[in-house]
Amino acid sequence: MTADPAGDDHAAHGNGHTYAALDLGTNNCRLLIARPERRARRRANEFLRIIDAFSRIVRLGEGLGRAGRISEAAIERTIVALEICRDKMEARGVTRARLVATQACRGAANGDEFVARVRERTGLELEVIDRETEARFAARGCGSLADPQAASVLLFDIGGGSTELVWLTRAPAGAEGRELHSWTSLELGVVTLAEHFGGRVVDAATFAAMKNYAVDALAHFVRETAEVRRCSRFHLLGTSGTVTTLAGVHLGLERYDRWRVDGLWMTDAEATRAIDRLRGMDFEARVANGCIGPQRADLVLAGCAIFEAIREMFPAARTRIADRGLREGMLLELMEADGAL
Repeated sequence: MTADPAGDDHAAHGNGHTYAALDLGTNNCRLLIARPERRARRRANEFLRIIDAFSRIVRLGEGLGRAGRISEAAIERTIVALEICRDKMEARGVTRARLVATQACRGAANGDEFVARVRERTGLELEVIDRETEARFAARGCGSLADPQAASVLLFDIGGGSTELVWLTRAPAGAEGRELHSWTSLELGVVTLAEHFGGRVVDAATFAAMKNYAVDALAHFVRETAEVRRCSRFHLLGTSGTVTTLAGVHLGLERYDRWRVDGLWMTDAEATRAIDRLRGMDFEARVANGCIGPQRADLVLAGCAIFEAIREMFPAARTRIADRGLREGMLLELMEADGAL
């Protein structure tokens, strides 16, 4: 996906529509604005020309596990971010959009009230999607990164309030892409796990407790997929701030670089070393790291614990890292519905 000046001729990009996808999660508010891309790009299956993007950590689900409600402070933080998203969509002339909210709004007692306040304050109509839709969008957005020779692949998306796992199998002979064999969504994410066990100071015992908690949550999906064929090329496909952060740490990046991370392969040993390096950092060192920063420093080890649990329960020689997912899946589905791809 490449940046595109705002003045590009819409006619060169298919049907003249400008598309937007907004993903409001438990931790982040993310927006992508794009047009369909028909020309060959740097990688195969790159059908989006991104013309604007926005991402902000809003912690919408902060304290939700204890209170069962979205706090007033979190609502205000999020509405400020959504106002920026609205202004960007207006400035870019967006004509087709899908704006979704996920686990925090699904699980909060005042989720409907929050959606109504967003509509009143910003004019944006949020759609609270179910777990299956969230998993489908994630698979659509990054499934093209799966090894085409692998008989099956486990896609995982570690979010703030939930973790989605999607088992993808190779399409039948003569068909393209991947089929969604099975999926699950766990009410377990970096925010909920860090709030339960603590995220600033994570010693060996705390990390082990977090991992074991995630292992228990995964047990039912392990049983469900036990008979699915796994060839020698079986691998994990991760899309989330956890795995992209780990990739940045593995590469030794001073600042996060999407172009070096998206599509990166990490061996099992490389993933272990990156996690160990992160676990060896104290809170201040995580804050100072250019791939983590102050907003993720208390959450990243919770994400690592979930990733460790996935690796333990679904052993694989390698993991592919995706800096793409839900928003890209929404954009592709919108464009396909319009016949723009």
